Amino acid sequence: MSIAAGRRPTLSHLAALESEAIHVMREVAAEFERPVVLFSGGKDSLVLLRLAEKAFRPAPFPFPLMHVDTGHNFPEVIELRDRRVAELGERLIVASVQESIDRGRVVEETGPRASRNRLQTTTLLDAINEHRFDAVLGGARRDEERARAKERVFSFRDDFGHWDPKSQRPELWSLYNGRIARGEHVRVFPLSNWTELDVWEYIEREALELPSIYFAHEREVFERDGMLYAFWEGAQLLEGERVTRESVRYRTVGDMTCTGGVRSHARTIAEVVREIATTRVTERGETRADDRVSEAAMEDRKKVGYF
Repeated sequence: MSIAAGRRPTLSHLAALESEAIHVMREVAAEFERPVVLFSGGKDSLVLLRLAEKAFRPAPFPFPLMHVDTGHNFPEVIELRDRRVAELGERLIVASVQESIDRGRVVEETGPRASRNRLQTTTLLDAINEHRFDAVLGGARRDEERARAKERVFSFRDDFGHWDPKSQRPELWSLYNGRIARGEHVRVFPLSNWTELDVWEYIEREALELPSIYFAHEREVFERDGMLYAFWEGAQLLEGERVTRESVRYRTVGDMTCTGGVRSHARTIAEVVREIATTRVTERGETRADDRVSEAAMEDRKKVGYF
């Protein structure tokens, strides 16, 4: 027998990541009674959706989908979110920040720098309590931001929804401890070991449909603090700011008030992959204003329940 013939087959890099993520999803389905998957219609959650299809189809998903909706979302993203949910025939729960404001659970910020992004934490925790979810799966990755790099795949939250980065459980040999007491829950990150480039290469391999804002398009924007924000009906300009028309795309999508675009001419997945392969700035570091408040902005928000 030749050496080549005797070699053990090995998984490609993407196949290994896919296999790990599917294993995590199935582990959640086996260990928890009331899991939920966060689904915004963004690229990472669309990858999670494809992984869930591979993990559980042709059976229905063993969990509903949930979006924490600030009310200030990009319409292109919401359109694809609703269409994909309808195509799959799955259940979508929309947890509304506007409803949290109306009920007096949170107070809306005002002024040109106002954002609902920070208000999402209360809406998320209220939804977890209302539906008694014991595991919340999301598309966060360790390469996004330094606080997220501290997360394990199974990230324990106490009965207040709080996270203590010093109290993470060991995950040796991909063994996950999902034991929790009443009122506690676990955040689960199947894409923890993926990078932004991995996500885009997987999107290319699977031919996934994405919202159009991920690709270069002309849009009215204004520049603030070195970031290009979409100009929309609720935007308030500061003195000296002006609206221009630029060719931009978005590396991450979220609340329009704190998500910036990047100048780009990448109009296809292959062009975006080439662009991402050469960048040295993380997607959140370049395009999310809420992460620029302080060095520990993300960690401070995560400690009190932010995803």
